[in-house]
Amino acid sequence: MKKKKSKKIQTKGNKKNQELGQTKNSAKLVLFVFGIGPIIGIIIFLYSKGFFNSPNI
Repeated sequence: MKKKKSKKIQTKGNKKNQELGQTKNSAKLVLFVFGIGPIIGIIIFLYSKGFFNSPNI
């Protein structure tokens, strides 16, 4: 009887590990989008304003 209970506990643990893996992946995606996104936006904005063009003397 104890072996059957331990198997049930292990399946619950596996489900929790799978859920944690999904939340970790989604957290990484969110951090990537909100971390890299604004940097790319700033670069595009500065490029459109001519920040990276060499000055003409």
